[in-house]
Order: sequence, then structure tokens, then C-alpha cells
Amino acid sequence: MNIPQDRKIRVAFTLAAGTQVIDVAGPWEVFQDVLIEGECPFELYTVGANVDMILMSGGMQVVPNFSVENAPQPDIILSPAHSNCLSINRWLRLASAEAAIVSSVCTGVNHLAEAGLLDGLTVTTYHSWFDGFVEKYPKVKVHREQRFIDQGHV
Repeated sequence: MNIPQDRKIRVAFTLAAGTQVIDVAGPWEVFQDVLIEGECPFELYTVGANVDMILMSGGMQVVPNFSVENAPQPDIILSPAHSNCLSINRWLRLASAEAAIVSSVCTGVNHLAEAGLLDGLTVTTYHSWFDGFVEKYPKVKVHREQRFIDQGHV
């Protein structure tokens, strides 16, 4: 990944109804706690279909920083588990072309598959969803033993 010299590394987290708080909060905390020479090199933000309030797991309410219409181009995309959202899937497809890294947490891999970003790749997902994922996305190989899979850009 080429590190931007004139700005922080942009990290976008997608949000939609039912977003799993832990899928956002855990990775967010990791990114925010990175310090290089006393400064965090990351600019973290959320992207929703619009900027209306989103009801996340456990009743947490969050307003996305940006909509898919006005979100800055991210360097890194993180797709957490949430309900399927066609406008987020379209944004993922478009934004991923310029992003250095596209990633997901748990069943957030579904959004990457829906966006057509995983055909021919190997992924992993939540263990009780292995069979359903294989049935729904036959062009994507599921590895059932690994918790993390690096496919380069994805």
C-alpha cells in the first residue's frame, strides 16, 4: 500500500441496519490506537446508505459520518456484519477499485460477495454460515479452518 504523504490513511467502515457493534468497535479501536511518532496515521469514518440514524446490535444508535454519495475515497474499507443494503454494495464495488485494502469482519463478507468482489477468491466467515455462504455464492471458495485470509487486495 502506498502511504499518502499529504493526509492520513482513510479507513471507511460501512454501516446499515443491524450492524454488529463489536465488528466495528473492535477494529476501530485497533486503528485508533496506532501511534507513529505520537500521532495516529488513520482517519476513521463511517459510511451509510444515507446519514439517517442506524439501529445497531443491542439497540445502539449511530449516525454515519458520510453517505455513499459523499464519502471520501477510502484507502482501506472494512465491511462489518449488517443487513444487506444495495446502495452500500454498489458503493463497495465502486470504492474498492481505488482502495488498497478491502476487508470484512464475520458475515460482513456477504457484502463483499454481493458486490462481486470475491468471485474466484478464498474467504472465511462465521462458522454457522459456511454452508449457507457456499450455497449462495458458489464462485467463492470458503476455507473452514482459517480465521483470517489474505488475498492481496482483499
